[in-house]
Amino acid sequence: MTIVVTADFAFVNGGAARIALDSARGLAAHGHDVVLFTAVGPVADDLRDVPHLRTICLDQQDVWTDPNRVRAATHGLWNHTAAERMDALLATLDPAATVVHLHSWTKALSTSVVRAAHRRGFRVVTTLHDFLTVCPTGTLFNHATGQCCALTPMSPACMRTNCDAHSYAHKVWRVVRHMVQARVGGLPAPASDFIAISETTKEKLRELLPRRSRLHHVRNFTEMPRHAAVNVARNDAVVYVGRLSAEKGPLLLAECLHRTGARGVFVGDGPLADAVRERCPSATITGWLSPEDVRTQLEHARMLVLPSLWFEAQGLVVAEAAAMGVPSIVPDSSGARDWVIDDVDGVWFRGGDADDLSRQITRLLEDDAGVARLGRAAYDKFWAVPPTLERHVQDLEGVYGTMLRRATA
Repeated sequence: MTIVVTADFAFVNGGAARIALDSARGLAAHGHDVVLFTAVGPVADDLRDVPHLRTICLDQQDVWTDPNRVRAATHGLWNHTAAERMDALLATLDPAATVVHLHSWTKALSTSVVRAAHRRGFRVVTTLHDFLTVCPTGTLFNHATGQCCALTPMSPACMRTNCDAHSYAHKVWRVVRHMVQARVGGLPAPASDFIAISETTKEKLRELLPRRSRLHHVRNFTEMPRHAAVNVARNDAVVYVGRLSAEKGPLLLAECLHRTGARGVFVGDGPLADAVRERCPSATITGWLSPEDVRTQLEHARMLVLPSLWFEAQGLVVAEAAAMGVPSIVPDSSGARDWVIDDVDGVWFRGGDADDLSRQITRLLEDDAGVARLGRAAYDKFWAVPPTLERHVQDLEGVYGTMLRRATA
């Protein structure tokens, strides 16, 4: 097969980019001809001189950092250059043996690349790393209320609601982008293929995508080194890993740490860093760390807490903690619960409920035998069937093969 992997960035700047770029290398290693089509450089060193992998980078700027705000707003709606270059690429490929795999588009490419693929009759599959395919802000979360949004995306009530993290003017721009995305770009379109990264997310998206959409489940991957399980009963740190932004729930966790007196470590940074310090002065905020240094923090963790207020699509850090024998506390309203069997290899708490989260943290702090049992179970489950890149690529091949056979039929 030939696979055109499309992503805004040609380097890793987050989870979606890492999945897109690493899966492109993994597919090439399986002998498929892979074209990585990106907008923003520089091209990562590990993408150069890879057999069967060709990278196209348009050397553009993303919509957040482009100093020309008019150009940024225009490209965010419709990137004509990306459309032209994608059309030229697809003109050289065979639709019967090629799949276009869309990972990200809202920061630079726009859905102009999807339109180009549809016009030439290529099959397109989209990995749903978030909810941007169905929700104009991509999170199904109201930043004004701090709660998950119950409105139908793009309904009149949705468009009137100021739920954006920045301003209502920015929400209006996102609504316009979503209209262009759906009506011109053709995303989502009926009878299209989508990849959900968790079963919980798959069920949520089934309610929001067009009725004839085909939903596949392919878990994301993590390549973790295997060492002995952490002796969590000896540790006392409650660890958070991620961006310090409202939908991720760091203030909820800071409040619970202050209530319980637990030692908190926040690995990451973001707009709420100062608010976290104010809510829980005793907490440590490390800023962004390398993967190796994140693992060092987890070696000293008693538990990982993922306090997300939004409908987290998967929460891969939960699996990474489990690989080290560190149990997680996750909200029952999140896709991250797919990684955890409640009170077997981790704990669920009622999403957004500070009282329940505080209770669960206290329980694991006071019960050495219990936290050790959960950590060992998490470790054993992870390594029984680890979510590797190799398994991820095999699952993708199954999805692509199904798509192409259906198109031929």
